[in-house]
Amino acid sequence: MSTRAVPVRAVGPIAPAVHARAEAELAHQHTLADVLGWARAQSPPRAVAEIVTQDEYTHDVVMPFDGSHFLAFDAT
Repeated sequence: MSTRAVPVRAVGPIAPAVHARAEAELAHQHTLADVLGWARAQSPPRAVAEIVTQDEYTHDVVMPFDGSHFLAFDAT
């Protein structure tokens, strides 16, 4: 089975260093379960801030990344 990394795309202006840090921290996460495990392992742990239902199959999972940025994961 092949795995793929979680893509990190910036929406709006973001410092290149923040974008690079997000890419590095998420490089080995392949599923939403991996991302949630990564979030729990952070100090302090990051919790899901919101789950936004897009339709019956698609949800956006939003969690804080640092003091001024959030991550949003599209899950189907």
